[in-house]
Amino acid sequence: MTHSSNKYILLVVAAALLSACSITKKYERPSTISTDKLYRDQASADSTTIANMPWQTVFKDQKLNALIQKGLDQNLNLKNAIENIVQARATLRQTKLAYYPTLNFDANATRNKQSKAALNFPAGININTLTTTYKLGLSTSWEADIWGKLSSSKRAALATYLSTDAAKQAVQTQLISDIANNYFLLLSYDKQLEITKATLESRIKNVEVIKALKEGAIVTGASVVQSEANQHAAEVLIPDLKRSIRETENVLNILLGQASGPIERGTLSDQVIPEKIAIGLPAQLLENRPDVRQAEFNFRTAFETTNMAKTYFYPSLTLTASGGLSTLELKNFFDQSIFYSIIGGLTQPIFNQGLNRERLTNAQSRQVQAFNTFQQSLLVAGQEVSNALYAYEMAVAKEDSREKQIEALEKAVDFTQQLLEYSSATNYTDVLTSEQNLLAAQLSGVNDNLQKLQAVVDLYRALGGGWK
Repeated sequence: MTHSSNKYILLVVAAALLSACSITKKYERPSTISTDKLYRDQASADSTTIANMPWQTVFKDQKLNALIQKGLDQNLNLKNAIENIVQARATLRQTKLAYYPTLNFDANATRNKQSKAALNFPAGININTLTTTYKLGLSTSWEADIWGKLSSSKRAALATYLSTDAAKQAVQTQLISDIANNYFLLLSYDKQLEITKATLESRIKNVEVIKALKEGAIVTGASVVQSEANQHAAEVLIPDLKRSIRETENVLNILLGQASGPIERGTLSDQVIPEKIAIGLPAQLLENRPDVRQAEFNFRTAFETTNMAKTYFYPSLTLTASGGLSTLELKNFFDQSIFYSIIGGLTQPIFNQGLNRERLTNAQSRQVQAFNTFQQSLLVAGQEVSNALYAYEMAVAKEDSREKQIEALEKAVDFTQQLLEYSSATNYTDVLTSEQNLLAAQLSGVNDNLQKLQAVVDLYRALGGGWK
């Protein structure tokens, strides 16, 4: 390179260093992202949240905890999420290596045959030459990160890596939630089956009582038929409950990454939930919710991609060098056969401005989409917290009334059965109605309990619990 060329390159580099900061921008969370009023009808100033509790503490059932741990060890979706992290980490390492020059080794022998007629020898003389060139050399190339292209590429890869890590955490929190919810659903089916079997035994005995009353002319044959129908009404519930139990066990086995089989479990009545259900502040979702964090990292990736797209409008500075040994005679390979070259060059885009412009437009549009997705994920997170908390509150609100309803219906069944058996003050229709209402209330009571347990699980996941 000439002195004037060197001076020109230095001037360009100096100008680039002064203006690079205006080309690429540093990421900052947009001020338009707001967490105000994300929790409906909730204005707590307490930052305490169950999201910071380990899942082993939230769930007291050791059999459930064992299933969750097995799911974390074996679930196939979670394993794939971990592999995504491995891939993103490798990409991040590649972007870091772009800062360093490349180094290539070249060793070759070239045999060339050429007619001397091509070298302007007199007509009629056609002498062929045969030459062999031996070459051994190294070459290197390095691109200066003048406009921040490589830096933006590295930051984009880092954001992508962090996004995959957050995605893995989101899969983990969802997995814990799915295992817990299906476990509680399985326990509720067990309890409903237990209640239904007990009811069936009672109704079988009741059929015998009604038959005896008919023989005593206290009731008619219609009452006997009604009692038998009432017995069969309880019987037909059992196969459906057993099928639901089997299917829920199969769902759990898929979550655990294993073949279908029975699930070891406790009972619904043994379940204990945290004494205090604290939701913390809406702003904590930005740090606790893995899917919200993933959405922000995706936005950061798009932001840095836009930065890179801007740098294509400016010249790139590349330094290349090569050197080694080259000779026509192998015996003289190390004797005065050294060659080298050093080249510094600037490449300024001229005719591809349209391509660069469309690249930038595409990147900016994707950045807008990523920002919208980020906002949407935060809104959905707030909605899920609000829904889960309200579901929990409504389940708690029903507890006292449901207990009183069941207690009253149990008395109603006893009273109507006694009246039917010892007097004519009632008929079997009253007994039938009270028995049917009692079973429905008992099964609904199980569903109320399930709703409360699942609401706690959903709230724990919605707040971002389970991955820490």
